[in-house]
Amino acid sequence: MLSVAFLTLAVLVAIFAYGLAPDNSENANQMHLSIHSKAPGFTVKMLVLPAGLEKQKGFYTFFFGNENATTEIPISGYSVLQNGISISQYTEDGSGLTKDFSLDRFPNLAVSSQIPTRYIKEQTFLLGTDKYGRDLLSRMLIGIRISLAIGFVAVFISLIIGVSLGAIAGYFGGKVDAIIMWIINVTWSIPTLLLVIAITLALGKGFWQVFIAVGLTMWVEVARVVRGQVMSVKQMQYVTAARALGFTDYRIITKHILPNIMAPVIIISAANFAGAILIESGLSFLGIGAQPPMPSWGGIIKDHYSYIVLGKPYLAIIPGLAIMSLVTAFMLVGNALRDALDVKN
Repeated sequence: MLSVAFLTLAVLVAIFAYGLAPDNSENANQMHLSIHSKAPGFTVKMLVLPAGLEKQKGFYTFFFGNENATTEIPISGYSVLQNGISISQYTEDGSGLTKDFSLDRFPNLAVSSQIPTRYIKEQTFLLGTDKYGRDLLSRMLIGIRISLAIGFVAVFISLIIGVSLGAIAGYFGGKVDAIIMWIINVTWSIPTLLLVIAITLALGKGFWQVFIAVGLTMWVEVARVVRGQVMSVKQMQYVTAARALGFTDYRIITKHILPNIMAPVIIISAANFAGAILIESGLSFLGIGAQPPMPSWGGIIKDHYSYIVLGKPYLAIIPGLAIMSLVTAFMLVGNALRDALDVKN
């Protein structure tokens, strides 16, 4: 139940990621190079310069981020001028450059004394910043969408292919079974990661290509289990009765056999969900998964694994723990489903 609650929370976070993320720019890609690789809890003053375009509102921004993000400049100090503001850009040694901004850069302000209250804020990075100065918390929140989406799509594709081929092979047998089993065995013999890489390179790098590639490699186990279940169930009396009543093979498979063999398929799907998350993380770590600037937990580890020996291991450990937690939750749910759906109990 704890795993189910955790996964429910993860799904809600994925849906409302941009509403929860401190950086709601598209892909949480607001960079501040002067404050890169900062520890969790780092706080800095930020001058927010309007982008010159109206921020998008409503549905699109809430679910997909703001394309017209404002420009944020970390500052260590400022002074209000008669017709604008002068700021000192943030540096670790306090020797940042000084810049002046006229009142014209701040719309709807009559006097420069209003600039600090309206356009200067104190920002805290709860999980610190990555090597490009982006908010790591925002990247993590939006990155969960990739992990969950790859699981849903990959499992969906694997179920369609695996259940279809497994049911056909198990029901008809003979040469049909031999051909399908040959395809299954050939696919089974190829290392999963190598097959995913080959499919990804053939389809090209990208978001949807990874989904398809992972799904096309996870159907084999589903097909083997469905085939075995169908071969045992098709000998049952209710299947014989359906044949005697003149029902078509399609109806017998879809209406009578498949509904009675779905318990092991559901269990495998939970395990495949966890496997898909791990495969996507591995692909992103290798650079052929979700492409920058799209945030991915595997991509975040790839960008920062060298920091483990550079005194800032949290940059790689945080996404690593997130992947481990999500995969563990799915595996625990799969184990619980196995116990709950076991007919022996």
